This record gives sequence, C-alpha cells and structure tokens, in this order.
Amino acid sequence: MSTHAPGHRFETLRRKMVQQQLTGVADPRVREAMGKVPREHFVPGVMKPRAYEDGPLPIAAGQTISQPRIVARMTELLDLHGDEKVLEIGTGSGYQTAVLALLAREVVSVERHGELARAAHKRLNELGLGGVTVLVSDGTLGRSDYAPFGAVLVTAGAPEVPQRLIEQLEVGGRLVIPVGDAKDQKLVRVTREPDGSDGSLSWREERFDDCRFVPLVGRFGWKES
Repeated sequence: MSTHAPGHRFETLRRKMVQQQLTGVADPRVREAMGKVPREHFVPGVMKPRAYEDGPLPIAAGQTISQPRIVARMTELLDLHGDEKVLEIGTGSGYQTAVLALLAREVVSVERHGELARAAHKRLNELGLGGVTVLVSDGTLGRSDYAPFGAVLVTAGAPEVPQRLIEQLEVGGRLVIPVGDAKDQKLVRVTREPDGSDGSLSWREERFDDCRFVPLVGRFGWKES
C-alpha cells in the first residue's frame, strides 16, 4: 500500500464532510477553510479514524473538539472579511483556531488549561499557520492588552454574555457565544454599537441555533466544579 494512502483517505473524508455536513453553511470562505484544515491533526491518535464524524470528540483535560458543522456555523456567524483581529476563548485542540487563522488577519486564542494550550500551539506551528498567539489565562476576562477585536468567538457555554468581552469589541465587531444552562444553550451573536451619549455600552443581540458545549469556567462564567 502506498505510504500516501492515509493522507488521501483523510482528504476524501474532508471533502465529504464539507459536502454532506455543511449543507446549512452558505459562506464560501468558511466552506473553503473547513476543506483545508486537516481535522485529523487535532484529535488524539486513537480518534483519528473518527476525525470527520458528524459529532464532537473527546480530547485531553475533559474537553472536546466540536463537531464540524458547529465549528463552521459559529465561524459563519462571525461574518469575517479577512482583516479582523479575532479573540478566541477556549483554544482546546486548536482546530477552530486553525479555521479562524485562514479567515482573519490575526487570532489571539486563550485557553485555561496549559497542557491544551501547549499542544495546540505545537499543532498550529506544525501546519505553518502564522498570525496566531496562544495564551493561558481566564478567558472570561478577555484580553484587554490585545483589544480591540473585530470579532470574539467563545467555544464554551456561558450562563450569560460576559460584558468584559463586549467591551473589548470594536464598534461593529461581533461576538458569538453559546449561552444557557449546563444542558441546553443557544448560539448568541452580539454586535457592538456606538456607545450611548452618556458613555454607556450599547449592543445588539441575536439568537440562533440550539447547541451544547462544555461549560465556560472563569470569573465571569461557571465556577470550577
């Protein structure tokens, strides 16, 4: 058997994933990025044959890599044009980070688990993806030292939208975050609007798909259990 066979097999599975699982995603840039990022590179070795299944998969530290369709859907809701600086909360495996890196000018990704951050940083470097910074900190605080952001993506479920993250958006910037309880959440998109005449923070909120994510743990999220 050719040594290239596994790579060809994953490429075939990746094409099928885009064609069959992303039917509800209309943005051609998002579909193209999803077709380029090798998802098998971001899952544990024993899970590689399942990399393109239509579902989440477990990774280290009790976390998950989201199913392809939710990665694509959340990315599409950010409405990226290519010139944004994006803040990602919850690096996890680094898969969503890689997709964002193909669609934005710069990605700042925050992960609270050091082991995940280090492993994701290594994977992203191995793929030669530039313009990505991976940091270890409490994601619910955002990263005011890198703000403002054109977009913020949160890959864990929050009890409510952390105002700290809205504050770090530039006017017109979009925040996409799962909001709800531990079992049922909705994808919420917040668009920052110009501040009020009294300096008050102003934003517009939209609600989209049902979803279920691991909890967003931190000062302005869920408490560590």
